[in-house]
Amino acid sequence: QVQLVESGGGLVQLGGSLRLSCAASRSIFSFNYMAWYRQAPGKERELVALAHKGGWRNYADSVKGRFTISGDNAKNTVYLQMNSLQPEDTAVYYCNARETPQDYWGQGTQVTVSS
Repeated sequence: QVQLVESGGGLVQLGGSLRLSCAASRSIFSFNYMAWYRQAPGKERELVALAHKGGWRNYADSVKGRFTISGDNAKNTVYLQMNSLQPEDTAVYYCNARETPQDYWGQGTQVTVSS
């Protein structure tokens, strides 16, 4: 059973930075891709950033230039560096790993941006 454990969320001021971590129970390169999603209150879960094992990255338009997804296979960990945070970035952030056709999810970590 795959386990994903997120950490690094918290309260940050407008314009601040946070780095989220997602520790996987096995090599991150064993998955087709790993991604970060977020869900704000009253909204649907949305894709924030995705990293394919082939090397390409994909970002939501709303975070391009501010967020960066990266990985450290030696630590089985994927990161989401978030800079220039805005109140609209407030959400629960979820780590996702895809091993087609299976999806795995972490428990989520809260990010709150205060203005």
